[in-house]
Amino acid sequence: MTGRIAFQGEPGAYSHQACVDARPDMEPLPCRAFEDVIGAVKSGKADLAMLPVENTTYGRVADIHRLLPESGLHIVDEAFVRVHISLMANPGVPLEDVKLVRAHLVLLPQCADFLKRHGIQGIPAADSAGAAADLAKSGNRTEGALASDLAAEIHGLNILVRHIEDRSHNTTRFLVMSREPDLTRRGSSGMMTTFVFQVRNIPAALYKAMGGFATNG
Repeated sequence: MTGRIAFQGEPGAYSHQACVDARPDMEPLPCRAFEDVIGAVKSGKADLAMLPVENTTYGRVADIHRLLPESGLHIVDEAFVRVHISLMANPGVPLEDVKLVRAHLVLLPQCADFLKRHGIQGIPAADSAGAAADLAKSGNRTEGALASDLAAEIHGLNILVRHIEDRSHNTTRFLVMSREPDLTRRGSSGMMTTFVFQVRNIPAALYKAMGGFATNG
């Protein structure tokens, strides 16, 4: 056992937050891509994978649904993270000095009202936690980043305003996966069954496959 749990993204990403919340006794292992997360578990570099599968605002994470059937991993638990977004800047920078912020393309629209109200321009970045890291390295005094509180803590940034998201109930669901179907790795959540199936490309195929669940409760 390595005691590590792999996630996609930079330190401070929301997937990192999910690891800290759900498995505080394990060491988070950042990976560049979802494929790398799966590979880390299959190769033995990590014991578990933390993979986002759906979000209440943006729906399913298509890449995960594409990778799951052939991943060779087993779902052993799930975790939920409320996506609270904070505006952060370098120490000593007041809110009124921030002219633009950088964040992942998905996060920017979630804070549109706040940014418009304060006259702040939003610039897309590849990764919100990465934007926080770049901001800290640059020492820039007129830019900010939108990311998690954990990202601010890791990179030594000052949080100017917390919870600036327009929707207060935005939540991401994560799957905790392992090489073996070891249910002793479950947390306190109840059991849930997940299965993957394929239907023919004909009218009403999905309805016919799912109809039994609807009629039998």
